[in-house]
Amino acid sequence: MQNLAGLAELLSTPQKVVIFPHQRPDADALGSCRALSLYLQKKNHQTTVISPTEYPSFLNWMPQNDEVVVYSERTHQEIEKLVSEATLICCLDFSSPNRTAPLDTFIEKNPDTPILMIDHHRGKTDFAQFELWDITAAATAELVYDLILLLNDRHLIDIPTAQCLYAGIMTDTASFKHPNTTGKIHRIAADLMDMGLDSSYVQRKVYDSNTENRIRLLGHALSSCLTVRKDLRTAYFVLKQKDTLRYNTQSGDTEGIVNYALSIEGIDFAAILIDYGNEVRMSFRSVGTFSVADFARNYFGGGGHHNAAGGRSTEPIGKVVERFENLIKEHRTELTTTPQ
Repeated sequence: MQNLAGLAELLSTPQKVVIFPHQRPDADALGSCRALSLYLQKKNHQTTVISPTEYPSFLNWMPQNDEVVVYSERTHQEIEKLVSEATLICCLDFSSPNRTAPLDTFIEKNPDTPILMIDHHRGKTDFAQFELWDITAAATAELVYDLILLLNDRHLIDIPTAQCLYAGIMTDTASFKHPNTTGKIHRIAADLMDMGLDSSYVQRKVYDSNTENRIRLLGHALSSCLTVRKDLRTAYFVLKQKDTLRYNTQSGDTEGIVNYALSIEGIDFAAILIDYGNEVRMSFRSVGTFSVADFARNYFGGGGHHNAAGGRSTEPIGKVVERFENLIKEHRTELTTTPQ
């Protein structure tokens, strides 16, 4: 932790704190923000979580969800006032301000306001006075838990806070399945359960709260949108704009679909390419040593983790698919000969 003593001193008196996740926050981003907010409230700080975009409805169960401010649902002036009055800005689950656009403009407009950054992604830029950044961490929620312990406040983790932390850890490890699942992660989960956390409750809320449209979209993707290239150990989905419109796709409805491609026997690299009209968003997953973070960063202006990353393009979906197909052919040697 960079400058822990300085952060502890700042938090020794009541502060006005705004907490930002990245665009389209997932369970780790939102769960980390909610957990940090609940913790800071117990220390008599005034907190506001501000999301740059909407987030999946299956995360609405999180404690104090109705208090989360969504940028698109407020005026620019309202958000500007909240941030300008803050005495601490917290940036969670991203390590470069552009991941939170349009909220990154507020960070730039308030250069004198101290910033706490907590994250586990590569590509960090130096913009925060206080940093808890560890790319070996499985989830940002893991680091929020670490911070609470570093500040000697484990006793302030109540059930709602534990639920938010567990949601982040559970989803970013794919229910403790990914290689980032360490012994430490299991010990944190056990500690939260020893505090009284009902882990099955969080599992049900995140994974068993699907809308009918989401299930029908999944069925369509599996039956009509999947390409399998076993010769390249690759499988990928292409969802066109007509597909997302047909099933009235909401934020989070496509989350996790890419993992079905990766679950196919003999597949080590999986992708989903989704056409939203104004841009194509992509998620990449891999097993073994093929770095999808490098793939996303080098070709699609993205990034992420070694085995889980994302990118985007403003080119038409047809051109993006063509480029992707050419790229996996160019990487044939890595995809077919790299030890898994």
